[in-house]
Amino acid sequence: MLSKLIIKVDVAMANLEYIHYSPMREVFEDGSIRWERDVMSRPIEKLPHIFWNNGEDWTEANHWAKTKANGVLGGHIDTVTILMKHLHAYASWLEVSEVDWRHFPDRFADRVLVRYRKVIIDQRDRGSIAPSTATARMAALIQFYRHAKKNTFVCRTSPLWRDELVVIRYFDTVGFERTLTRVKSELSIPNRRRPGLTLEDGLIPLAGGYPEALLAFTASENLDEIHLILSVGFLTGARIGSISTLAVHNIEAAIPDPTMLGFHRIPAGPGTGIKTKFDVSGDLLVPSFLLNALKTYAYSMDRLKRQAIAAPEHRSRLFLTCRGSPYRPTTFNRLMTDLRRRAVTAGLTFMQNFKFHQTRCTYGTWVLALALRVTGEAAALAFLLEVMLHKDEVTTFRYIRFRERGQVKALVSDEFSAAFSGLVKRDWSRFGA
Repeated sequence: MLSKLIIKVDVAMANLEYIHYSPMREVFEDGSIRWERDVMSRPIEKLPHIFWNNGEDWTEANHWAKTKANGVLGGHIDTVTILMKHLHAYASWLEVSEVDWRHFPDRFADRVLVRYRKVIIDQRDRGSIAPSTATARMAALIQFYRHAKKNTFVCRTSPLWRDELVVIRYFDTVGFERTLTRVKSELSIPNRRRPGLTLEDGLIPLAGGYPEALLAFTASENLDEIHLILSVGFLTGARIGSISTLAVHNIEAAIPDPTMLGFHRIPAGPGTGIKTKFDVSGDLLVPSFLLNALKTYAYSMDRLKRQAIAAPEHRSRLFLTCRGSPYRPTTFNRLMTDLRRRAVTAGLTFMQNFKFHQTRCTYGTWVLALALRVTGEAAALAFLLEVMLHKDEVTTFRYIRFRERGQVKALVSDEFSAAFSGLVKRDWSRFGA
């Protein structure tokens, strides 16, 4: 039984919500039935549940979530949440496509999972989702449908997919060869990386001129908050996790960099309130003109209205939603989705597959190119590692490789074009249609 609704995190199509699950049991007494708290079962905080757009719950998916959370070893709620987010994306597609999740006709191509698998692969190939996400999303769906079939939520004779046995050979600790047999679905999606060298999260920087065009668009549309968030990403390389936790007092406490005129430093990492990946400690290097713009925004009427309706613990956040809440992944993703739609409509076609993390990739390539003008590769690498707040040099070195490979490709392209341009310009009409 669900005792209390805790948080609503999405309003588009199917909704993903977090509830407090309090297990109850039936008690038959004096000829009547009543419910009471089941003390033998543990309650679950923030159990993810999916509700259709009409308000009805997806009972079968929610049963799976509860089963996973109450696993033999006690399922980790974060793992359950990740799985349910994949199902939430699927549920939203089902409602848009007006397809039932139990639609499994004899024709293979018409089965609902086969159709959605094609959607996932298309999203992966267009760069809308990472290859690892595509693999994990399909794996989550296969897990759910195995659960549904086991519990007869779908007919056990329904033609879902074909399984095959895969034999894995390995050697144990004393050197004896062993084998493991696992079942693999024909619908599984291999984790294939995007072709070519990429940077963090499999992304590449925006091409020259695109960042300026994007910032000019947000400025012209009076999207002040989005404009500043993008500016922080492009001009400091900060991740969205750092930007969304940036507070007004962090801005006010920024100190001038003694060695770089026109720049300030904002401490980030443990103890500062600004989250960093892997809890790396360091400083965000912020251009002074951007810092001044952030200070102006911090005390603008638009932000102060948001601050006024925010919970006390969130009022110091620099960036707040129109409801006074801090930006979380779901709300920020909706913000970026709306930005992409508006930008593409305005003719910025490069925004079709834009990811916010590309602002960081773009910043990294800019900084590296500038650093290499005045110093050697080792010093440039050390500086980039510092300003990007990387945990180690492995990630930073990808920027060196990316730049080198880009230079090689540019040279080959120029030389190839110069060598064969005459051939290309020949009159080929004599060969006929």
